[in-house]
Amino acid sequence: MANVMDKLVSLCKRRGFIFQSSEVYGGLNGCWDYGPLGVELLRNIKDTWWKAMTYREDVEGLDASILMHPRVWEASGHVDNFTDPLIDCKNCKARFRDDTLTEAQRSAGQCPVCGNKGVLTEPRAFNLMFKTFVGPVEEDNSRVYLRPETAQGIYVNFLNVQAAMRQKLPFGIAQIGKAFRNEINTKNFLFRTREFEQMEMQFFVKPGTENHWFDYWRQERWQWFSQIGLPEKRLRLREHEKLAHYARAAFDVEYEFPFGWGEIEGLHNRGDFDLGQHEKFSGKALRYFDEESREKILPFVIETSIGASRTTMACLVEAYREEEVEGETRVVMRFHPRIAPLKAAILPLVRRDGMDELARQITTQLRSHFPVFYDEGGAIGRRYRRMDEIGTPYCVTVDSQTLQDQTVTVRERDSMAQDRVPIAQLREEITRRMETWTMPPD
Repeated sequence: MANVMDKLVSLCKRRGFIFQSSEVYGGLNGCWDYGPLGVELLRNIKDTWWKAMTYREDVEGLDASILMHPRVWEASGHVDNFTDPLIDCKNCKARFRDDTLTEAQRSAGQCPVCGNKGVLTEPRAFNLMFKTFVGPVEEDNSRVYLRPETAQGIYVNFLNVQAAMRQKLPFGIAQIGKAFRNEINTKNFLFRTREFEQMEMQFFVKPGTENHWFDYWRQERWQWFSQIGLPEKRLRLREHEKLAHYARAAFDVEYEFPFGWGEIEGLHNRGDFDLGQHEKFSGKALRYFDEESREKILPFVIETSIGASRTTMACLVEAYREEEVEGETRVVMRFHPRIAPLKAAILPLVRRDGMDELARQITTQLRSHFPVFYDEGGAIGRRYRRMDEIGTPYCVTVDSQTLQDQTVTVRERDSMAQDRVPIAQLREEITRRMETWTMPPD
């Protein structure tokens, strides 16, 4: 299975999905750059989530600042509690988290890197937040943090959003944004990184209704994954036995990666911890005035928090296939058309007799509706394979028959079936096929 990840990482670089950050300088661990196709894939996933979460009456959008007042992180508990146990090897100077050791290594003080025994330090707390300074002087009074999560920007803006949009409980606030964690060890490609994107929604409810809404959002979020092509058979819900200090109930949605099950989304009943903490530390009331009961209410919060970067990785893993076709291996990325970076490729069979000119006209017509790609280089079969490898659902071929009857060949990526479609109906036909697409069997 590790071989699958190696092949996928290689494909991502070769085809312009994901590059190592600062690669010309040797790279920076735990940081990745999204290339031309990767940024489209990521954007499509984020757009699908945004529409599902905010194209409704009871959820509003927000884009809070990455830098926040440092007291925010004291109130949230991140300054005191957002730590990992760090261990050093006195021999090879390697550093790693205590929970990566086996019991035998821990009892023997054996380094998993150099193999020497009795060389490990005692675990010490390591805060995962990146620190920086605001203003020209680097001193304690000017220290701020790069946010390790996006949720706190929602909590401190709760009343701003509620008043501006005249929302009544229950309602939610959704946000997509960057977060930063100074991980001791980064691993598994996009799974554990130091810079990543989160898609979070905090749903504010009246106390006493939180169990109902927790169940509601658990079902809503579980059903959403089919919209981006992740099947239920490779997903599972795992309930937390040990809860975080802020949580009253918690579930993870996990995907079966080649390296094992890994969390891609967390769902939490956070009670009134967050707003209560910010009331206490800020000295400002963050209570909702209920007009019916004439009471001021400190809402409970139901959180859905999904990693955009991890979900992108899950979609890459799920899409990757190797198939035998006529004695050759075909590599194909079976993305759901909704998230595929390109929706169609326009291919003139040859570059003569006006085929290339007509193909460019079709490309221009379609490009105003969805992202398409024009390719005239090489044999038609080779061009099909290139499009298969980047997950383009449909290839449109302009040939000699096109010049006679104004029809083109539409080839489907998954089945490789080909049909003739009039140019005048091409946009509607591609749209119809994308909307009715179903996951092909393994």
